[in-house]
Amino acid sequence: MPTASTRTALTVLGTVGAVGVGAAVWGIGIERYLFTLRIHEVPVLPEGAAPLRVLHLSDAHMAPWQHRKQRWIAALAELQPDLIVNTGDNMGHEDGLRGLRSAYDPLRGIPGFFVHGSNDHAAPSPRNPLKYFTGPSKVKHTAEPLDTDALDRYLTDELGWLDLNNRTGSVDAGGLRIGGFGVSDAHRGWDRLEVLPELVAAMDPRDLTIGVTHAPYRRVLDDFVDLGAEAIFAGHTHGGQVRVPGFGALVANCDIPLRQARGLSEWTHLGNTVPLNVSAGLGHSIYAPVRFACRPEATLLTLIPRRGQQHP
Repeated sequence: MPTASTRTALTVLGTVGAVGVGAAVWGIGIERYLFTLRIHEVPVLPEGAAPLRVLHLSDAHMAPWQHRKQRWIAALAELQPDLIVNTGDNMGHEDGLRGLRSAYDPLRGIPGFFVHGSNDHAAPSPRNPLKYFTGPSKVKHTAEPLDTDALDRYLTDELGWLDLNNRTGSVDAGGLRIGGFGVSDAHRGWDRLEVLPELVAAMDPRDLTIGVTHAPYRRVLDDFVDLGAEAIFAGHTHGGQVRVPGFGALVANCDIPLRQARGLSEWTHLGNTVPLNVSAGLGHSIYAPVRFACRPEATLLTLIPRRGQQHP
């Protein structure tokens, strides 16, 4: 006959097990399909400028069979954004470009910028999620290479977006000249911040300057502020990789403060402060098909004149 303490322990274990199963069912079977559009208004434009609608996409980690995700992204074209900012990790499978075409083709012709994440170069591989608690994940040298050139040809030649991987560029959007600079995946050490000052100094005059990075490491964000970015866009964190309801992110897979691992916040360096939007992303690894307490998302940011400079 079990003792009272034994029965209590069994009850607790049973409850914990049930909660764990319920969380797994929710995260695998439900939440990863609850695609969410986050909407913000950001005062960064010059006086007299009309509002500019910026669609921020990140971390699609696309596989060809993910049709629900493809349809949801494709429908974002109905928002009629003026500018697309894509912060990388588009591919989640060696045949991911086929799925990306279904998702991104309706955005064709809308000006945009993009940078790479590591999964634009190498396919995902199985990994233990608990290792995120020991620090940012390490480089996997055995990962299967992807056809990055085909991806870039699609994004540039077919969609018309500018490659900002350790580069600068400018586009006309919403009646404004938008300048951008960016780096390739800082999580893999592919950022070349040292080349940007000269490139930024040589840029044509523009109405707004933005910085674009996949991984929001502090060194990148600090340099972006110093280089004159008036808004910064990033992805990579998946909203914190692991989140607890009511608490937030437990890890971020980079050195950004956990409170800024998802959403719109501000980044300050040497007395200058600019808006920072970190997207929790649209996808997940095919080896970990789960989202918990962090719905897949895209962000629509309406940029408006700075306070006291509202458009009439």
